[in-house]
Amino acid sequence: MCGIVGIVSTEPVNQQIYDSLLLLQHRGQDSTGIATADGPVFHMAKARGQVREAFRTRDMRSLLGNIGLGHVRYTTKGAAEREEEAQPFYVNAPYGIILVHNGNLTNTRELSSDLFSIDRRHVNSTSDTEMLLNVLATELQGQITGLDLDPDQVFQAVAQVHERVEGSYAVIAMIAGYGLLAFRDPFGIRPLILGRRTTEAGKDEWIVASESLVLENGDYEIVRDVEPGEAIFITLDGQMIARQCATNPRLIPCSFEYVYLARPDSVMNGISVYEARLRMGDRLATTIETHMDKGDIDVVMPIPDSSRPAAMQVAQKLGIEYREGFYKNRYVGRTFIMPGQAQRRRSVRQKLNAMGTEFKGKNILIVDDSIVRGTTSKEIVEMARAAGANKVTFTSAAPPVRYPHVYGINMPSRKELVAHGRKIPEIARELGADHMIYQEVADLQAAITQGTSIEQLDMSCFTGEYVTGTVTEEYLEWVEQTQLS
Repeated sequence: MCGIVGIVSTEPVNQQIYDSLLLLQHRGQDSTGIATADGPVFHMAKARGQVREAFRTRDMRSLLGNIGLGHVRYTTKGAAEREEEAQPFYVNAPYGIILVHNGNLTNTRELSSDLFSIDRRHVNSTSDTEMLLNVLATELQGQITGLDLDPDQVFQAVAQVHERVEGSYAVIAMIAGYGLLAFRDPFGIRPLILGRRTTEAGKDEWIVASESLVLENGDYEIVRDVEPGEAIFITLDGQMIARQCATNPRLIPCSFEYVYLARPDSVMNGISVYEARLRMGDRLATTIETHMDKGDIDVVMPIPDSSRPAAMQVAQKLGIEYREGFYKNRYVGRTFIMPGQAQRRRSVRQKLNAMGTEFKGKNILIVDDSIVRGTTSKEIVEMARAAGANKVTFTSAAPPVRYPHVYGINMPSRKELVAHGRKIPEIARELGADHMIYQEVADLQAAITQGTSIEQLDMSCFTGEYVTGTVTEEYLEWVEQTQLS
């Protein structure tokens, strides 16, 4: 999971991209980068850390030009501590390309071998983004017949990328002297949305970003989502050309975007994240009623912030008082996307504080959006008991996470997942809760897709069924051996 944005404007874009990355900060906290193009010249600044701490005034002044892109990184491939692996990545031929990527490639071993032995290209990091950039550059080079580049050649190169690359990828790239390219994998696993605004002079300005809230904040009109397998090319003078580049595209978006990753005020693939979370709460409440006596619950509490909509609906549907017993320190980042278990564990109590007056002598039903490693959940149960709770029932608006997520979320190892190999009562004991209730898989799918034409979601971390059809047991074992979380 990362956040990406690209803008083609009639005025300097450095501040627009900076502001956009602030809005996408929830999607990645490890590092950030901005690149702009001033004619044929690229300018780039990137650093470890969050947006506000990464860029200085001198960096912003150096980012010249009316076209640019930006990235916030949450590490799933490569090393979080290496500033060299922060995006964007650059390659100087053909023309000069700078690229950012949200997602995860699943055939990096094959790509690494092919890039060296066939394409004769050097990759200087362990990042799959740099591999993706070099594949695109190779395919684009193969399409060029003269000095100039035309959109047909760009789209044919993207079609070849789809043939060579497996996994999930939403991509934005700049081609020096020509324009901005954006494309999405043939399954549309990771989100990408297109927006437009028109200047007083009648010129079109364009934006592509991971979430719709970026468009709305910049006063862009939402045009549509980039389709699975589709490529969009925007020229320097604001002409937008789109083409389907995949042979058999199918929209199968990631369910975890709606559960946890995206901001609630975003709309993805035509689905309001907030409304999807409300429906998750409705369906979770029904499941709670079938598994326990609601008379044994005094209050319903969310773990702020992403579980709040579901918790409100649970309380309303069960007719139980809704209370906020955990206070969140907003100056600590999202613990799930912090690199390393030790750092996540230290951050839980820095992030949340339990208010004793809300817990003392009460039977508490806690609603969280999901439970992955159980690190945060176990700490929360201990905090509730220390604050005086009589009984603690822990519920999840998502089903048990039992399998690795290989499409851009940092869940590489089954042994880290608290639900893997455990039955629900065993999970409750592991977390120290009196009761444990999860959302049903079918209910999660129905809650997200209700009222849409979407027939399937990527729910691989819940079901073990990988939508690209290329993920094998051998690959999962290799990921567990080589990738740290």
